[in-house]
Amino acid sequence: MAQQAFLTETDDDGSGPERAKNRIRRLVDRLLGGWRGDRRIWRRGIVPAVLAVLLALVMLLHSHIPNRVGNLGSLTETFLPWLGLLVPVLLVLALVRRSATALIALVLPVAVWLNLFGGLVTGKTGGGGDLTVATHNVNADNPDPTATARKVAASGADVLALEELKASAVPVYERALASAYKYHAVEGTVGVWSRYPLSAVRPVNIRLGWTRAMRATVATPEGAVAVYVAHMPSVRVKMNAGFTASQRDQSANALGAAIAHEKLPRVVLLGDLNGTMNDRSLGAITSQMRSTQGAAGSGFGFSWPASFPMARIDQIMVRGVEPVSSWTLPRTGSDHLPIAARVKVTTSATGS
Repeated sequence: MAQQAFLTETDDDGSGPERAKNRIRRLVDRLLGGWRGDRRIWRRGIVPAVLAVLLALVMLLHSHIPNRVGNLGSLTETFLPWLGLLVPVLLVLALVRRSATALIALVLPVAVWLNLFGGLVTGKTGGGGDLTVATHNVNADNPDPTATARKVAASGADVLALEELKASAVPVYERALASAYKYHAVEGTVGVWSRYPLSAVRPVNIRLGWTRAMRATVATPEGAVAVYVAHMPSVRVKMNAGFTASQRDQSANALGAAIAHEKLPRVVLLGDLNGTMNDRSLGAITSQMRSTQGAAGSGFGFSWPASFPMARIDQIMVRGVEPVSSWTLPRTGSDHLPIAARVKVTTSATGS
């Protein structure tokens, strides 16, 4: 018996697979047909090519952008991942201009962006861990503190930090979280709730004149962990002053110094730092701690603003413990998203 060909005949010229190939070929010809034999493809599109190179240099050398004028360097670093959106724009310009030079130049910003952020696109979440922590800037004007407290408690966090606690709302959070957390402490506008005993609770001076940071020892079953909770001063973007963050920067330096003098080997920092891990102004902190999102998270983990997250200014950082997973939690009545992480305490008793 003769072997039959399993190709569907079409109404026009050829089989189904062949027709698909013809369509792809026609599309390629339509896009690139005018390029063949055109020697000007190397001379056109110089402007998009230069812009592509400049974009690559900004991302690659962002730490060298000065902060002297409007803290331009920190502003760029805060939204650094979003610069990748300029690549498709430049790609369209290169295609419209039919410029081989611009297309080749685009390789540079793509390579730099992937080097900086490619690891965040691929998931690094692992399993295991023996301690879950979470943090949330609850917003002083939160219309429903009870619902917010219940949502973050539903994360299953063993240790929960809250920032921007209004004095009148503290009893509301205490009642809402009482069933899930036996131990808690509040210092100024920040607080920590824990399933495990707390000791050595004290405020941390971050040079504000009032308390927006604290430290506590959490007695986990795997050993003592120093937990810091902090709410850095807000930053502002002003037309006449640029990115104003001097007060935040001073507080970051003070918090970094406090953590550097911590005697316990296991340290967890939870809070709203009003800055991303790329922001050089948080260097006093980031130079000695690891971001759980950067080490074990999936995606960028943007947390602010909650309506359309564009930056991760809420942070979970660790020293002496191993991040296993990190994620954002569902939106509450706050303008920030809560974030959580799972860590291994037992594997790094003398961690660095």
